[in-house]
Parts: sequence; structure tokens; C-alpha cells
Amino acid sequence: MAGDYRLAVSEPLIPVTLAGQHVTLEPLAPDHVDGLVAAASHDRSTYDHTWVPDGDAEMRMYIERLLADHAAAEVLPFAQRRADTGALVGCTRFMEPYWWRGRAEPDEIEIGGTWLSAPVQRTAINTEAKLLLLAHAFERWGVWRVAICTDERNQQSRRAIVRIGATFEGVLRNHRLRYNTAEPTPRNTAVYSITDTEWPEVRAALTARLAASA
Repeated sequence: MAGDYRLAVSEPLIPVTLAGQHVTLEPLAPDHVDGLVAAASHDRSTYDHTWVPDGDAEMRMYIERLLADHAAAEVLPFAQRRADTGALVGCTRFMEPYWWRGRAEPDEIEIGGTWLSAPVQRTAINTEAKLLLLAHAFERWGVWRVAICTDERNQQSRRAIVRIGATFEGVLRNHRLRYNTAEPTPRNTAVYSITDTEWPEVRAALTARLAASA
């Protein structure tokens, strides 16, 4: 299709380290296995709607798959590391890149695949991680839109996305795979987004939230 650069750009997104006061997002690597296994071993009751690898074998497969997806220009995955202790506390990634202008940088991206160890959920770590990712997307790449999606039933995640400042766009039915089911089962996906024109206001609000939590 004329003007559709989605398949014309096939170079992987360039790995980058994003550092803040509370968390550092570093390119996911095989040597993160042990630290991520430890992070995922805390209370797992909050992972009902998100697949979080359990144990060494699953974590190795998880990382290998994400690195393969990165090589295929589909994702840019990160490990999340606490700034105060240096402990790994979870993962996140850029995904679903779209190129509309034929640039090396994407014009649209999604933030997803996020999980955090139970002890650091709903802390400044998550707020700052989103701020770092959004700032990179809007200010380094110059994207027009960042999407943030979750299972329609995941009320905790949906509340967190709204607190970030994203706008609810609607529900896509039978959109992605549901986790923790014996057979492959589709889920309904709640879709939120932030646009480039909304970013300055969102940035200011996230920065103020971080300052208040210090």
C-alpha cells in the first residue's frame, strides 16, 4: 500500500539504557535470568492477567524469545533495576512499532509486557519507568502516539494506566491471547493512548507525582 512503511523498515530498535532516580531500564540480556527469577518469586497473585515466567527454565525461554523478537524489529525489551539496591525488579518493553514517515525511528509505539516484583508494585519505580519510556518515545524518537494496553478485566492495571495520564480509546474484542488458560483463548483488550500534543501535560503531571513521592 502506498505510504505504508510498516514493513519497509526492518532494522531492530537500537538498545538504550534509561536511567532515573528510582529505576534504571537496561537492555534485556541473558545474564538477567537469575535476578529476574528472584524478582518474580515473590507473591505471584497479582500476575493473573500477565504471563510472568516462573523459575529458571521459563525465564531463559522468555528472554530468548524477546531477544529474537528484538532481532526481528518487533520489540525493544528492558530489565528494570532498582536504583537504590541494584536489584532487578521486573521487565517492560516497547512493542508494536509502526513507521509511517519512512524514518529509522518509529512514528507509533506501544508500551507493554510490563511486570514488577510484588514489593515494588504501586511505587515510584513504576511511575518513573513510564516517564522514562514516554520521554524516550516522544522526545528521542518523535512519535505521534504511544499506546498502553491491558486485559479488559485487569482493573489494577487499568487504574494505573489512567493515573499515568493516558486516554481510554475503547476495547478491542478477541484481540490478543489470554494468559493462564489450558487452551489458547482470546482476550478483550482495553486500549489507552497518549499523543504528542498531550505529552507535555502528561510529563508535567508525572514529574509532579515523582517529586511528591520523594
